Amino acid sequence: MPRSPAEALALLASLGASPWLVRHHELVLEAADLLTRRLAGELKVSFAREEVLLGAALHDAGKVLHPSEMSEPGHQHEPAGQELLLSRGVPPWLARICVTHAAWRRDDLKLEELLVALADTLWKGSRVPELESRVMQRIAELTGQQAWQVFDRLDAICEAVAADGPERLERSRVGSD
Repeated sequence: MPRSPAEALALLASLGASPWLVRHHELVLEAADLLTRRLAGELKVSFAREEVLLGAALHDAGKVLHPSEMSEPGHQHEPAGQELLLSRGVPPWLARICVTHAAWRRDDLKLEELLVALADTLWKGSRVPELESRVMQRIAELTGQQAWQVFDRLDAICEAVAADGPERLERSRVGSD
């Protein structure tokens, strides 16, 4: 099992991920790092930060097996990624993120899984109000706050992470830094 995001990215590369796919995971990881640091510091919510970072580093692993889904819509990579990671000894809770990052409308997701999905949208500057609302509700449940108490702070955090999206998109072109 990868014990750090760097090990997770190395695993991804060892599976045959293209440079573009590795770069995508690096950029989602960058967004997840900023998101989780600010959530922990500003909203005082308790969660397994390392799970979010590991999930961000591996969430699209199935695109190794379904490379057409790097440029076209598709969902075959999600269960394929879960199976691929399980076959490499990755624990089920981490392999599951390959499926849950795109299935964030499910009611059975942990905050960590929702945060991977959120980082996967914010990295490029996108905002998905329904997803952010689910994260807000989950944080309110975990902290005992009212949702409206969480809203302003979460909105500001998401805006800050998304604000760097255009620059991250520019860096998503392999070979540019």
